[in-house]
Amino acid sequence: METPKLQIALDNYDLPSALAPVQKAAAHIDVIECGTILCLAEGMHAVRIMRSLFPEKTILADVRIVEAGSLISKMAFDAGANWVSVVSGATMMTVESVQKEAQKRNGQVQIELIDGWTWEQAKCWRALGVPQVITHRSRDAEAKGALTWSEKDFDEIRKLNDLGFSVTVTGGVVPQDIPLFKGVPVYVFIAGRGIYAASDPAAAAKQFKDVITETFKS
Repeated sequence: METPKLQIALDNYDLPSALAPVQKAAAHIDVIECGTILCLAEGMHAVRIMRSLFPEKTILADVRIVEAGSLISKMAFDAGANWVSVVSGATMMTVESVQKEAQKRNGQVQIELIDGWTWEQAKCWRALGVPQVITHRSRDAEAKGALTWSEKDFDEIRKLNDLGFSVTVTGGVVPQDIPLFKGVPVYVFIAGRGIYAASDPAAAAKQFKDVITETFKS
């Protein structure tokens, strides 16, 4: 099983507050996410800056496309993003338009699974060629205050993987959670405030990376 990547989610309100931690943590990061908040605050300028500073990193523009898929994804890819996000509530026509732009630019599309998505939709996304999905901690569990990961979450990841998706996991992930996923086919773990708001972002990112490597070593 491939070792999962580590992604930093930069949901900062401005570029300076995003740049400070990511520059410290970059050595331990595989994917840099220009979060939705950062994209709204700074626009595609944030993506361009991250691309110029980190040419070797995968850059995600977490623009959460719902409509105007071709236009928004083109803006993100042209700014230097490798990946763009689309919410699962978007129409298949929108998903298809984003996927076409991704194929033109050697990029990838992630579907963010929000409440109400179905397995029939998932099969259609795969039929369109979408390679990635983002899954969250069970919202039922969160609503009950159970801030842990359940077998239901792991089964969902396995089933999505069986459909052919690379699965990203998000939702308050902390280093102590990672060993729970041993043997589960995770493509990317996302950490946000756990890294960028840490007193030592480099040490925080290294802790995540070390636990991932240890958990998934063959």
